[in-house]
Amino acid sequence: MKRFGSANDGGYLMCENLIEPLDGAYSYGVGRNDDWGCEVSRRYHVPVHQYDCFDPARPTCDGGTFVFHNECVGDRTGDRGSHFFDTLENQIRKNGDAGRRLTIKMDIEGAEWDSLLAVPDELLASIPQIAMEMHGFDNPKIVEVLQKLKRHFYLVNLHFNNWSCTHKAAPLPAWAYQTHWVNKRIGVRDPAAPFPAPTSPLNAPDSPTWPDCQLRTPRPRPLDKGERVAEKQH
Repeated sequence: MKRFGSANDGGYLMCENLIEPLDGAYSYGVGRNDDWGCEVSRRYHVPVHQYDCFDPARPTCDGGTFVFHNECVGDRTGDRGSHFFDTLENQIRKNGDAGRRLTIKMDIEGAEWDSLLAVPDELLASIPQIAMEMHGFDNPKIVEVLQKLKRHFYLVNLHFNNWSCTHKAAPLPAWAYQTHWVNKRIGVRDPAAPFPAPTSPLNAPDSPTWPDCQLRTPRPRPLDKGERVAEKQH
């Protein structure tokens, strides 16, 4: 794993050994900071297509290539008030990237659920990695989206945003959480890895000054005497 982007808010963990070959990157939800996109563009010499129809800021990247689109991603094409939305599939197609090897970062404040439900399974199955901050805990579409993602991806990192810690999200410690998804076509599960796995030390609080809140990883239960005997016999 490697952290791409900011040291705190704006940084995402990705599987560095599975990134290349890479033809391009898509950064959804940009605001004033796209350190993730800048590092990906400079390191791999690819364009980063940025999408944000709410924040007028246009981040720059010395040594990298940003292509800004004043639109958002959604579940259908059209205007919503003064903002234009289009689907992930259409945006990739319009940029001539259909069938190319792309990586995606998404932080769109809860719009991810509808947007991902609209993505065809064939397109999802072609994306190697998705770094995404997800939002919410009581949206009925959450389970449907997670089931869809898990058909094609392994969830390899989960980190809770400490700007959003709240007991209301229990059993989750916060209502916003960074996730990293690796396509099952390229990722291989380690059968010896502990479950649940401890959080990566590369994760960092989104706010360096606010209290943190993460899930506690249960310690492995020690074997009782009968289990130890059975284990030795095997």
